[in-house]
Amino acid sequence: MTSNAVARPGTAGVPGREVLSGARRIVVKVGSSSLTSIRGGIAEEAVTDLADALARKRNAGTEIILVSSGAIAAGLAPLGLDKRPRDLATQQAAASVGQGLLMARYTHAFGAHGVTVSQVLLTADDFMRRSQHTNAFRALDRLLNLGVVPVVNENDTVATHEIRFGDNDRLAALVAHLVRADALVLLSDVDSLYDGPPSHGAKRIPHVAGPRDLEGVSIGSTGKAGVGTGGMVTKVEAASIAAGSGIHALVTSTANAAAALAGEDVGTWFSVNGSRKPIRLLWLAHLASVQGTLVLDDGAVRAVRDRHTSLLPAGITAVHGDFEAGDPVEMTGTDGTVVARGLVNYGAGELPQMLGRSTRELGRALGRGYDREVVHVDDLVLV
Repeated sequence: MTSNAVARPGTAGVPGREVLSGARRIVVKVGSSSLTSIRGGIAEEAVTDLADALARKRNAGTEIILVSSGAIAAGLAPLGLDKRPRDLATQQAAASVGQGLLMARYTHAFGAHGVTVSQVLLTADDFMRRSQHTNAFRALDRLLNLGVVPVVNENDTVATHEIRFGDNDRLAALVAHLVRADALVLLSDVDSLYDGPPSHGAKRIPHVAGPRDLEGVSIGSTGKAGVGTGGMVTKVEAASIAAGSGIHALVTSTANAAAALAGEDVGTWFSVNGSRKPIRLLWLAHLASVQGTLVLDDGAVRAVRDRHTSLLPAGITAVHGDFEAGDPVEMTGTDGTVVARGLVNYGAGELPQMLGRSTRELGRALGRGYDREVVHVDDLVLV
């Protein structure tokens, strides 16, 4: 990898790090491997140390939202399980037991600093539907205004495979966007992103200015503890999502939490390289589980990609998959290249009779309701 950033003491060598020292609102995400172990359940010292760092920052005037993994891992020992279960039902059971235990530890640890915490459980639906993500924002914003540190987790007890975030790193990126945070800090048991395996003499990457800085970088997966789901791959993805939507991000270790929040030169800093986007489109671009494919002719590809228009039935040549109205679908050219993703207005069973026909013709032949776009431009994102 070629980078124009070099590691320096302080913050001068990494543009934007000063955001952390004076931020109004920060989202911090901590992983299971930093808080729990299979043998010992919740690691009391780790929770206490993290709460100490975050509470000091909160008491200094910065609003903090903590996105915390660890519910499933915390529930393993009480249920007599020796490793993270693979089936969804047992994961849900472990989360149900572990979430209360985790919140009890946070309540005690933050309470020592006079800081109140609250539990907020979210699902992907809370970001997909406008009314729900508006309500989620209002609830989180009010908690912050009251001086509370919301502890956010995916609602693992009721989430299904089809609508899960997959890991809390991506959830944290969406939460940071939702609450209009100044920065996202992703904590784990690894102190930084490296340009290869650290055990092989790899060098720390202090700054990522954009996607090109990650070309050729070998990124590791889940850590040794075996209780998490993401590893460095999902942290880099989440940091890139945040940076691409107008939010600075930092990837570092939980041990570096206090130094990170002070803006010191630790971890890997991801500078903003894009602008804020509607939360629903951010979810659609990065997290949505695609249910089908619409194949577009060349004219439709140009209209969607270059002129940023809605997708009309006249430009569709084929439909693949089993989906219903409102589901996420991919739009490809005839060569298979993915052009965009969007929320479709018709089910897979309705579309074949509509292909190649104008909306006016469809309205006359099939009645009102068939004269709409297949995917409206407001529900479409280029990829």
